[in-house]
Amino acid sequence: MRIGEKLIDKGRLLNTVERILDLRSNGLSQQETADRVGIDRVFVSRLESLGEVRKGGRVALVGFPVGNKDEVQQIAREEGIDFTLLMDDEERWRYVRERSGIQVLNEIMAIIGKLKSYDVVIFIGSDMRCNLVESILGNRVISIVIGESPIKQDAHINPETIRNIIREISVN
Repeated sequence: MRIGEKLIDKGRLLNTVERILDLRSNGLSQQETADRVGIDRVFVSRLESLGEVRKGGRVALVGFPVGNKDEVQQIAREEGIDFTLLMDDEERWRYVRERSGIQVLNEIMAIIGKLKSYDVVIFIGSDMRCNLVESILGNRVISIVIGESPIKQDAHINPETIRNIIREISVN
């Protein structure tokens, strides 16, 4: 690509940006990253600012049965949610039917273990499930109760409610 008198290798530029982001996501400081790539630290900072979606800790979004899960997942992607697990009613029952009891238990325990590594967990579910998740994960849970247990059909979640919660978390 020609810009005035300069010939720019767009692929080289993109590879360098990718390397910078990889180094930063692997824990290197802005200065360490800049030194390794041979650029100024301020450039690393500005690059991060250009791509920033939100500030704040790691956030997970879990919920079921969510009828408009694709719409809610889109909001989660746009707002930079770190982990999303949403199921509609059919998916949650298929999940249980296709596994043995011990497999379901082990997988749920693994998910709970993973959720403990997040600063905030937004949980969408029945009153009983919200209470259970709050008792396991404590005050890092923001519950959205979508009905009294047992819920027997999909619930429609207002995507803007999810967006507003995420943005409120990011401000605090």
